[in-house]
Amino acid sequence: MSYASKSKVLCKHWFLLNAQTKNPTSVLLQNALLSLKSYNKQSLTAGLIYIYTNNYCMKLKPVLLIALFAFNFNAAQIFAQKELPLKVIKTFRIASDNWWDYIALNPVNNNLYVSHGTQVNILDKNTGDSVGIIPNTTGVHGIAFASAYGKGFTSNGRLNTSTVFDINSNKILDSIKTGDGPDAIMFEPFSKTIITCNGRGQNLSVIDPSNNAVLATIPVGGKPETAVSDDAGKVYVNIEDKSEIVVVNIKTYMVENRWSIAPGESPTGLAIDKKTRRLFAGCDNELLMVINADNGKIVAKLTIGEGCDGVGYSTITNNIFASNGESATLTVIHAQSADSYKVIGNIPTKAGARTCVVDENEERIFLPTAEFLPNPEPGKRPNLKPGTFQVLVVGKK
Repeated sequence: MSYASKSKVLCKHWFLLNAQTKNPTSVLLQNALLSLKSYNKQSLTAGLIYIYTNNYCMKLKPVLLIALFAFNFNAAQIFAQKELPLKVIKTFRIASDNWWDYIALNPVNNNLYVSHGTQVNILDKNTGDSVGIIPNTTGVHGIAFASAYGKGFTSNGRLNTSTVFDINSNKILDSIKTGDGPDAIMFEPFSKTIITCNGRGQNLSVIDPSNNAVLATIPVGGKPETAVSDDAGKVYVNIEDKSEIVVVNIKTYMVENRWSIAPGESPTGLAIDKKTRRLFAGCDNELLMVINADNGKIVAKLTIGEGCDGVGYSTITNNIFASNGESATLTVIHAQSADSYKVIGNIPTKAGARTCVVDENEERIFLPTAEFLPNPEPGKRPNLKPGTFQVLVVGKK
């Protein structure tokens, strides 16, 4: 449910409650909060902010303000959200079905590459027009590019392979056997290699893009979700089932350190600020953890939305972006310094928009998702509404 929808539900509930009772504000607030306790803190607060800033139920404004402060959100954050100069400005619609995972920008031509079930959809990043596809990539998760070698690589989770394609023409060149269940994939600049994070295999595959040969398989002792590089010989990997980050020496192909990121749990998305040497790990328990990349110490923890599976960072604005598929938001966090961070807002997106890629130069963020059919079976993944696959474009208003 979107923030606007949650807000209407909240507003209606509170209006009816107010109409039916002559209790003082303190009792009204207590009753309302008890009845709404099934909402998590982030979603409830977002709904309250939406009602307050859009002047719904004027006579309940004092109650709303008390509720906001009861959830420990300061006034600056409450009103800054309304002024955040970003929103969904476009939707690129792709008339096809199937699930998705990561999205990437081709550094040569700036086209968008969107993982999509059994293929990769390629879109013009400005218009959303289809440029082509990379077929036969069953269970594809991610896409990475080795520009100097003129190649791109996919991670095909169900095939346990990486498809190699020409970075300009998108023509398929080769298929490489990886570890079991390749998920995220990246180009590592220091070693000039491609690395796949193999979830079921609990290891990394290191690929030489010059000849498409696997150079090494690195055990990481858990399920690797995402990896980033400091461009100086260290690769940092989120271990989802251990709530850890492992540090890999790419020169020796060995794990050098294992760092707990508690209280962060089940880290998924990961980004890095190479200048300040800070890691940003999006976690399943609605936290973004900031970690010192030199010693593993926790620098900060910040509240984000539900269902984060992607984190991006802009070196131009020093903003961190966490895409939250369940709460349908994009949390924006500003790095004020290496050790000081502030949540500046939560941009409404759509349910399912859980991964993202940041286009720094254009100040845009792209998030794939689709529309869902109502009433999914409890505990099961909801069914997709046919033909509704899309990419949201977040940018300046």
